[in-house]
Amino acid sequence: MATIHGKKIKCAEGYQAYVPDPLPPPIEWNERLARHLSDADRKIGQLATIGSALPNPHLLIRPFVRREAVLSSRIEGTQTSLAELFADEAGVETGRDRSDLKEVENYVKALEYGIKRLKTLPMSLRLMCEIHEHLMKGVRGNIATPGEFRRSQNWIGVAGCTLQNATYIPPPPYLLMECLGTLEKFFHESTLPPLVTIGLIHQQFEAIHPFLDGNGRVGRLLIILYLVEHGILPSPIMYLSAFFEATRDEYYARLNAVNENGDWKGWVEYFLNGVTRQAEDALSRIQQMQETVTKWKQLFTHKAADKNSLLLIDDCMTNPFMTVGGMAKKHKISFPTVQRAVDKLEKAGVLKQTSDAKRNRIYCARRILDILDQPAKI
Repeated sequence: MATIHGKKIKCAEGYQAYVPDPLPPPIEWNERLARHLSDADRKIGQLATIGSALPNPHLLIRPFVRREAVLSSRIEGTQTSLAELFADEAGVETGRDRSDLKEVENYVKALEYGIKRLKTLPMSLRLMCEIHEHLMKGVRGNIATPGEFRRSQNWIGVAGCTLQNATYIPPPPYLLMECLGTLEKFFHESTLPPLVTIGLIHQQFEAIHPFLDGNGRVGRLLIILYLVEHGILPSPIMYLSAFFEATRDEYYARLNAVNENGDWKGWVEYFLNGVTRQAEDALSRIQQMQETVTKWKQLFTHKAADKNSLLLIDDCMTNPFMTVGGMAKKHKISFPTVQRAVDKLEKAGVLKQTSDAKRNRIYCARRILDILDQPAKI
């Protein structure tokens, strides 16, 4: 029989808030759970090996980070597509609501900041706040005190609901720092396998819901930061947002099942399965992108005059969209020189013009975009 992880306490205003017990919970290990862990460890190990061997890992990290930003933000209701984000970064007008783009761009900034910050600051409450500040600065949730833990009660439910009919109410403010303190302690003292540790941390963080807004996104950012900090992955090339987004109903059901009846085993199995599926997914995308780029480069490798074409092929990996003016400015090459290289790439089928404009033409490496944008295999 499952043991409830935590308790519900009646607050002065009459509502009941949930307060989770400190981690780790009692988890009954069995053959099925051990198999899930073994599969996840093996697949993420394969991904780490490939990631460490990449000749130019930054070429893949950039598009993978942006894919994660789009998918994680989509869970929260943001409608920006990956193509719109890439096009916007290439200086192309997309017509997308600027506030939506800003939220996704902030996610990119928060993730890139967090990876860089890990060199000087370990996983901690302070790092959570710094990430949250980058995530929420200047966006619709800006009123929700960016970079600060909440000092008032929040809740989860359908739009327009109140504390009286909310589906979930996290710990009251006066117990928040106590809950966060024990969570931070577990960050550093857990002796469980790393993938299990971060799975438990993610659920506990969402249960505590320490910010007024942005908890889902920060919680998903913590997963990749933990994997990089602990050397499970050499760089941020695998994320679980695609898995959570594709299995959204089960994701929330599994989180709630822990709070309602202590089903940690079900949550950990689900989380580890997500790691396995997304590691496989990342391996597939990396292989497809490498094969595509290698094939393209072979068309130009033996032509000394085509060094600029080779340069632009690398650019296609970091952002499938480009304009001649943007590339000329980026590489400090004349406009006519870039145009000649673009024309060769277009003739070879690498690039395709996406607009009929005679000036400021927009080009896209459609094959790269398709690889990045294809649905995750769950």
